[in-house]
Amino acid sequence: FTAVILGQLIRVQTVSASGYVQRAQSELTQTTILLAPRGAITDNKGEPFARSVDSFRIVVDQKMITNPNQTAEFLAPYLKMDSELIKSKIIGTARWFEVARYVKPAIWQKLKADITNFNNNLNLENLDQRIVGIFAERMYTREYPSGHLVASLLGFTKDDGNGAAGLESAWNSTLSGINGQVAIATGFGTRIPGSQQIKVEAKPGTSLRLTIDRDIQWVAEKSITNAVKKSSALSGTVIVMDPKTGEILAHATAPTFDPNNLAKATPTLLATPAVSDPYEPGSTGKVITMSAALEEKKITPTSLFTVPDRIKRADRIFKDHDKHATWKLTTAGILAKSSNVGTIQIGELISHQTLYNYLRKFGVGSSTHIELGGESDGLLLPVSQWPSSMAPAIAFGQSYSMTTIQATSVFATIANRGVRVTPTLIDGYVDTDGHYTKSPSSKSTRVISSETADKVRLMMESVLTDEGTAPGARIPGYRVAGKTGTANRVVNGKYQGYTASFIGFAPAENPKFVINVTIQDPHGVHFGSLLGGPVFKEVMSFALKTYQIPPSTSPVSLLPMNSKELAKNQIQNSQPTKP
Repeated sequence: FTAVILGQLIRVQTVSASGYVQRAQSELTQTTILLAPRGAITDNKGEPFARSVDSFRIVVDQKMITNPNQTAEFLAPYLKMDSELIKSKIIGTARWFEVARYVKPAIWQKLKADITNFNNNLNLENLDQRIVGIFAERMYTREYPSGHLVASLLGFTKDDGNGAAGLESAWNSTLSGINGQVAIATGFGTRIPGSQQIKVEAKPGTSLRLTIDRDIQWVAEKSITNAVKKSSALSGTVIVMDPKTGEILAHATAPTFDPNNLAKATPTLLATPAVSDPYEPGSTGKVITMSAALEEKKITPTSLFTVPDRIKRADRIFKDHDKHATWKLTTAGILAKSSNVGTIQIGELISHQTLYNYLRKFGVGSSTHIELGGESDGLLLPVSQWPSSMAPAIAFGQSYSMTTIQATSVFATIANRGVRVTPTLIDGYVDTDGHYTKSPSSKSTRVISSETADKVRLMMESVLTDEGTAPGARIPGYRVAGKTGTANRVVNGKYQGYTASFIGFAPAENPKFVINVTIQDPHGVHFGSLLGGPVFKEVMSFALKTYQIPPSTSPVSLLPMNSKELAKNQIQNSQPTKP
């Protein structure tokens, strides 16, 4: 029997010793994930909009705490928590319990030092008053140093570190990096506070450099916020785009939220309406009808039309916004005065299928493929599903829907002489070693000829004349082209309220910026010229100044807008030139 015991002892101490050690370590150690710091999201100059910073989770061993009242009062000012709440977390028998998370390193270092000083100053008879059982575990906090600025575009992250909305979600795999591993000692199946040891370091994610210009973004957010408040509107959006590159320089939404304080954010505020919320564009859609008819050579900018204030088509009567005597308007005049009736007449010069095809070419009914999740295609029914009264409505921008980004792209196509460029938010990528890689150039597609685009652009300059709908959007020294829109909103299948918009570009002869201002459900004044025009003027003026775009040097040759101006123009052109 003695020999058997000795043999077993020798086997345990020699042959199987390492196995027992490994088994003990395995049973007494728990391996968990160390989240990788996410890559930053920056503006076009590299300044951070979102970044991951070191932080700590504060945990306690409840069995070690002998004076919960005093401990809670001590911790409260450091953790910025109510002492009663802290006390509820530190009283009990748990060997590991979380009290607070996302505590800044400086706060933990200060707390730890003050605990040490407090305990060292106690007399021997007061040792039971020591602050003990407080530990910290390393983690990361997602920080948004610009607060609400560009928040609807950035989105936010969940407690598990993954993106939950906006760019944080759409680019989660790029930003996330590679998680590491942490070993934590356990006793009786419970984690032992303060035993955290890093086994595998986490690798940070790749950073995104956006096309967003922080300064223009700030002005755009300020301007649209004021406009939404003044008009008691549901929401508003401003998009600033470079028509040649497709780069989005500003993406402002109001109202918005602070991703550092999600407790105050409602689900509606957390959305990205510029890509997710389609609406009927109204009169801004008239530029597509004009472009199609011009490209098909059915009209010229000076084609003359007899335009009453109402017209019956199928079972509906379509009206202009205001009652008026019958006008004799040119194509340019119809666009400048934003006549629904005149636009219907122009739309009838081309087939339904042709109009549909041009809407599709301009991007209506399909995603722009901008680098965001949740993008809506909008809605454009095939011609086979058009009822008899739909074509006239589509001609002046109703009965189909598009997003703010899609509408901006339409005007950018005209500004870019007929070439549609895919909108982009990503300027490039920065890896963990700081190496920058520029994003590939956006895809481009010709939609209309440069000649047609130039004609539409010149017609759009008439919109800002005294005879047009938006003289208040003019910018001294610069030629500006644009179009107003005041459309009925569809709510639960019924028209209710308005969408007010102004979309334009400058300098008109060589556009550098396209700006879309869209305001949903304003109360009181609801015209795109009066609501969107001032915001456009403020943001465009700032952008032109910031990028030092020189004023226009070539004068605009405005097109005749009515029969009288057309006759006068024809007489002048028919006079022989003096030798």
